[in-house]
Amino acid sequence: MDEILLGNSLMDWLYAGGVAIGLVAVAALVKWLAVHRLTAIARSTSGRLDDALVEALRGTRLRLLFIPALYLGCGSLELPHWLAALMGAAATVALLIQAGLWVSRLLKFWIFSSQERVAGPGARDSTGLSVLWFIGRTAVWATVALLALDNAGVDVTALIAGLGIGGIAVALAAQNILGDLFASLSIVLDKPFAVGDFIVIDDVKGAVEHVGLKTTRLRSVDGEQIVLSNSDMLKSRVRNYGRMQERRVVFQFGVLYETPPEKLARIPALVREIVCAPGSVRFGRAHFKELGESAHVFEVVYWMLDPDYDAYMDVQQSINLGLVRAFAREDVGFAYPTRTVHVAGPIAIAAAQAG
Repeated sequence: MDEILLGNSLMDWLYAGGVAIGLVAVAALVKWLAVHRLTAIARSTSGRLDDALVEALRGTRLRLLFIPALYLGCGSLELPHWLAALMGAAATVALLIQAGLWVSRLLKFWIFSSQERVAGPGARDSTGLSVLWFIGRTAVWATVALLALDNAGVDVTALIAGLGIGGIAVALAAQNILGDLFASLSIVLDKPFAVGDFIVIDDVKGAVEHVGLKTTRLRSVDGEQIVLSNSDMLKSRVRNYGRMQERRVVFQFGVLYETPPEKLARIPALVREIVCAPGSVRFGRAHFKELGESAHVFEVVYWMLDPDYDAYMDVQQSINLGLVRAFAREDVGFAYPTRTVHVAGPIAIAAAQAG
């Protein structure tokens, strides 16, 4: 026990090691209690702060905390200056790495939980999320590396300046690509559409198949794949039919001018009965709209409670068949374009000239 190692007895070294192990044990106990306590709180609350803290604490690495704990334990020892400086730098780097782990896990939790909150569990835009996660993680660990180098005595001013100039040069050379990349991130965060939605952009329409780093791919109703630039998409007006909750339907039909007034008056009520028959619609109105060129024109409005296009076509077909059957029973004829031409004979022409 009287043996001297680097100016300290073996007992002093054992004491320093015991302090380090004790500090790590306390840290492990605090981590266990905090995680279990916050997990219980998170189950009973709807907030995300406690969930984020649990996720961060689970990233605590005890082997990293052992280095600063050992440095604190050796505080009572008489150490050479170079060894004390080395242990201090190692402890600082270990704490920086641990802080990077905490921030990285918090960032990951925020990105993916935000996506699930917007789009539901099993987020569908995995490519954009991966890009956002990669950029955030790179920024976190680049900051940790610069702080670690600065703590080690390396002058990082020139390095930061070089990285800044290089970043500007790369940004200028790849501004179109970066524009599409940031447009992809905007699509992921703002959620104007998601994979599976049917959208219309100008004269292009189709279902979203994939949101990539540079392009978004649509599958048109004819079957071909349409590839659009992300930045161009955000500059256009996007109509998202995938988020339609109800579908408003307006249609017209005409009946013959020979139809008696009393039958014309019964048509709106008859149409209402036919439209409401499927049960998946909300009737709007049915009116004798106008006197057309060759028909009495009626206009009908109803709402499909199911926005699916196939369901709408099934209901519209049922309504059309119902109108045909009902008008056949009521002896009401559908109008079609007609034109009456009056031809004047020679006698009529002479009389008109004499007059």
